Amino acid sequence: MTALPIRHIGPLSVSAIGLGCMNLSHAYGTPPSEADGIKLLQHALDAGVTFFDTAAIYGQGNNERLVAKALMHRRNAFVLASKCVLDVQDGQRILNGHPDAIAKTLDDALVRLNTDHIDLYYMHRLDKKVPIEDSVGALVRAKEAGKIGAIGLSEISAATLRRAHAVHPIAAMQSEYSPWVRNPEVAVLAACQELGVGFVAFSPVARGLLAGGVRDANYEAGDIRNLMPRFQEPNLSHNLQLFARFTEVAKAAGLTPAQLSMGWVLSRSEIIVPIPGTRSIAHLDEDLSAAHLAIDPSVLAEVEAIFAPGAIAGPRYSAAMQAQIDTELLPEEA
Repeated sequence: MTALPIRHIGPLSVSAIGLGCMNLSHAYGTPPSEADGIKLLQHALDAGVTFFDTAAIYGQGNNERLVAKALMHRRNAFVLASKCVLDVQDGQRILNGHPDAIAKTLDDALVRLNTDHIDLYYMHRLDKKVPIEDSVGALVRAKEAGKIGAIGLSEISAATLRRAHAVHPIAAMQSEYSPWVRNPEVAVLAACQELGVGFVAFSPVARGLLAGGVRDANYEAGDIRNLMPRFQEPNLSHNLQLFARFTEVAKAAGLTPAQLSMGWVLSRSEIIVPIPGTRSIAHLDEDLSAAHLAIDPSVLAEVEAIFAPGAIAGPRYSAAMQAQIDTELLPEEA
């Protein structure tokens, strides 16, 4: 097994780069075959990844099943993370943070994952109809029962994190973070530093855009980027011009754009663990190589200049999507 540097998420020691498993089953059009998904997951583990992130909602439970088939025979070799509150019942997507719903989602997940213990279990979203204290209380009871090891939150504000942390120490906050999504810098990263909470950065290469995976707005049906303003015209053409500048900076530094984006995220703080997602073993290896890079501060400063406040066209989420999350907005999004 190849050694990757280690970082810490609360009580958990994990590879400095983990793997987000979502797109093997969910959100980016037609998923790969089960065989190809298993092959990628096993390659990640062999390559030194010890942190795998899934959720009940991904592929209506199929992503958890895929992780089980691919990895559970090597259960002691990695840290397993999954999520509740977002789920599917009777074929319908639900957002339900009631303690009973959390308990049911967890029990179903344990069956799908073929395990009796999930190392890190997140609230995938805040259910604004249920006090955060009640939702976290359900996770505390699950921890006391031995079903989970640590408690996490996802796409939640600093104020809500503090309320949750007052009930029980929160191990991890997961939110989108990359050179072109800077919302955690408003308040959440500072709160995580203060409280000793690890920060898990999803989409560290900007849903493929900062890896060269987006050239136009012709996405496949079922691709979540069809609903995201930054990935639609006229915003996309403007944003691709920023990517062209970013590519030139990467090239001059002897890096690929994906390596530069990953390296930028890793450079921001030792509490940050990025979890890129990919369907390509070659792209996975490219992402993981960033863990061993030392990028000159002058190069990182050039990235900052490209993605200065207000440079990007369009908000991160549509109004309907933003209504379901609790994260802070940047001034230009408000």
